[in-house]
Amino acid sequence: MKILVIGDSCDDIFVYGKCDRICPEAPVPVFTPKETKKNGGMARNVYNNIKSLVNENVEVFLVTNSNLMSKTRYVDYKTNQMLLRIDDNDKADSIGVDLFNLKDYDAVVISDYDKGFLTQEDIQFIIEAYPLTFIDTKKQIGDWIRGASFIKINETEYKKNSTYLDSLLNSQLIVTLGERGVKHDDITYTPDEVVDALDLSGAGDTFLAGLVTNYIDDLDIIKSILFAQECAGKAVTKKGVAVI
Repeated sequence: MKILVIGDSCDDIFVYGKCDRICPEAPVPVFTPKETKKNGGMARNVYNNIKSLVNENVEVFLVTNSNLMSKTRYVDYKTNQMLLRIDDNDKADSIGVDLFNLKDYDAVVISDYDKGFLTQEDIQFIIEAYPLTFIDTKKQIGDWIRGASFIKINETEYKKNSTYLDSLLNSQLIVTLGERGVKHDDITYTPDEVVDALDLSGAGDTFLAGLVTNYIDDLDIIKSILFAQECAGKAVTKKGVAVI
């Protein structure tokens, strides 16, 4: 079994520190950094979580941008409250490889943050080239997505694209609703328990990874949604972008 993850990636950097007073020169908090943690973000976070979840018989590959993008979050260590996020070099190089020469894969996962790595035409080509495709995209959605096996999208993005998405098969759409659960095929699956979320960063990536890894095992999308929901629930109880 071979899985390809393709999409734009960044470094997710969390600078944790102390913040307990206001600057005397201006009404802004004073932050004293104490600890820095770095993880692969966006498509690389999907890839890392799939690698963590699959068994040894599954090979996982990543095609992503070579230039370095980063999201640096400054976070109060005591409250886990984010004070500031700095996005550096917030544009990915284009894919730069011949899509016709991609290898054979049993499943392809498109994690598209719309930073320039993949065009709509690239995504349409990938979807048409492989029989089992999962996609999570930040692009304005159009006909280029129509052939995807499963479209994972959060509630905010769904509302932006609902006019078009409602013309697709309900069985294709998987809409995450946060603590309210997941909607698929007009049924909402609520979590068994609502966890106390510590950090939502990367939860959608973890959900996508859980969905894919469970689905390739038994091809049951409902079981896969429930497993993905459980994975995302674990991720939000951890600080930063977590690999479960």
